[in-house]
Amino acid sequence: MATQNNTLSKGIDWTIVWLYAALVAIGILCIFMVEYRADGNWMSTLFSGKTNYSKQILFAAFCAVVGMFILLTDSKLFTALANLLYAFGILLMLATFVIGKNINGSKSWIPLGGGFNLQPAELCKIFAALALAKYLSRPETVFKKTQSQLLATAIALLPAALSILQHELGLALVYTAFLIPMYREGMPAQILIIAISFGVLVIASLTVEPNLLAALLTLLAGGILYLLRKSIRRNRSIIKIVAACWIFCVGTQRLLVPYIFNNVLECYQSTRIYSMVGRDYDCSLNQKSARKGKERPAKKPDDYNVRQSKIAIGSGGFTGKGFLKGTQTRGKYVPEQHTDFIFTSLGEAFGFAGCCLFLGIYLFLLFRIIQMGDRQRSTFSRVYAYSVASILFFHIAVNVGMTIGLFPIVGIPLPLVSYGGSSLLTFTILLFILLRLDADRQMVLR
Repeated sequence: MATQNNTLSKGIDWTIVWLYAALVAIGILCIFMVEYRADGNWMSTLFSGKTNYSKQILFAAFCAVVGMFILLTDSKLFTALANLLYAFGILLMLATFVIGKNINGSKSWIPLGGGFNLQPAELCKIFAALALAKYLSRPETVFKKTQSQLLATAIALLPAALSILQHELGLALVYTAFLIPMYREGMPAQILIIAISFGVLVIASLTVEPNLLAALLTLLAGGILYLLRKSIRRNRSIIKIVAACWIFCVGTQRLLVPYIFNNVLECYQSTRIYSMVGRDYDCSLNQKSARKGKERPAKKPDDYNVRQSKIAIGSGGFTGKGFLKGTQTRGKYVPEQHTDFIFTSLGEAFGFAGCCLFLGIYLFLLFRIIQMGDRQRSTFSRVYAYSVASILFFHIAVNVGMTIGLFPIVGIPLPLVSYGGSSLLTFTILLFILLRLDADRQMVLR
């Protein structure tokens, strides 16, 4: 048995293990900085489970055990159980509608007792990554076909749809990260271009006066027709395509975007997105909140959060105020500073230099994972590696952008650093499954 375990551990990329341990330790340190009080005996509460940092230590210990168990697991188990785990994850998400616990307006948690809660939408990221890798690695899957692309997209976005129904818009957005591994496996670049263009159109609809934007779209369509005038003589259908695109864009700007913000999103969600582009949202237009009797005046409820976050990070300067010397984060001026805004404690204590070093650890981790993905012989392992890298990148970019006001507040944790058992367990399993698959990269898994 000892010989078998030694063989299993030989191919493990220990660099990623050390990077993982460093990020978890930084997370515990940041949570400790937020909760530390000079008049308290922190040593007595270090492993008590009564403070957030002591709970995170217990979470980390449990995750270390889970990680070691995964490293001693046969890689074939993940391919064999991929679809079953995905179905289990979807059932867990559906179960939240029946037995779920409402936390901060989101009914996406399952109470486990003892003050601990499970968020299935977090775990389902693992299952979706495995299921997508399983589907794309099948010999009969021809990913150049539209049918295969649609089915792969459905695998990735079904949990996102359930997250939206649970009022977890942030976690729903994370599932769009699966477009990157699908693009890596051959999804046409046009789809990504269309998705990015649609995002630009939505932002333009929020920032540009409606009549002016419609005029600009009309001029753009006219310019395209002028540039393609020679091709149009040979193929008249180009006019129909350009006209259809113009109708879609103007219809999106005039009808779809206002409808989504006034009838689909909650008032606070619309306000957050408008705040990101420097605009005020009139909550009296929000029919969804009005039906629930939640009308409130137009204002920026999250402007305070972002403003305090910027003050905390900015007050750190270049080198920071020093360990346990932050006044903003320790004074609890920043909301949710141990979860979504944990980056502010790091910025205030260690400044710009510390933030760059911290983000450098993330960058090195992402680079290492991509390297790992490119050296896989198996399509399953490669797709899974790119899925892990994409999920991590999305979380990091959105969370950091959120704390400095470049992205609306959507409640996405910073990987391995933000407080939370579900989040830490999810990223632990994601990474350690990848380590196990990489250790067996000479095998072709399907």
